[in-house]
Amino acid sequence: MGKTKETFVERRKYVRLQVPLGISYTLPGSGRVMQAATKNISADGARFETVDPELKENTVVEIKLEMPGASNPIHAKGTIIWRKRVSLEDGAPFDCGLEFIEIEEDNKNTFLKFLCDLIYGIGKEKRKD
Repeated sequence: MGKTKETFVERRKYVRLQVPLGISYTLPGSGRVMQAATKNISADGARFETVDPELKENTVVEIKLEMPGASNPIHAKGTIIWRKRVSLEDGAPFDCGLEFIEIEEDNKNTFLKFLCDLIYGIGKEKRKD
């Protein structure tokens, strides 16, 4: 009997773009605003690193994404889908996976245009400064 080749099934709907964007989030009921940076982003979510031990799976957070060239941040809500420590060291930060559940209507076009520009390489000349 020969070995069978395992089949990889891609579950993501959208391409992930490796881009660091400033992100701030607020935990419900706490009023605390935490700062972080994305590791990657797509049309339906983002991955970011945080040191916040209170950010748990299934938590809904209010977020603001800083977009280069935009006069205002993108306001959205998201659910923390997964969280894991970056390393085994004490106090190591967490990587978190966030799924967008709502993006303010007046921010959607700015957000989607930014993603499309990244995908198609539009504006690279401007970002090389």
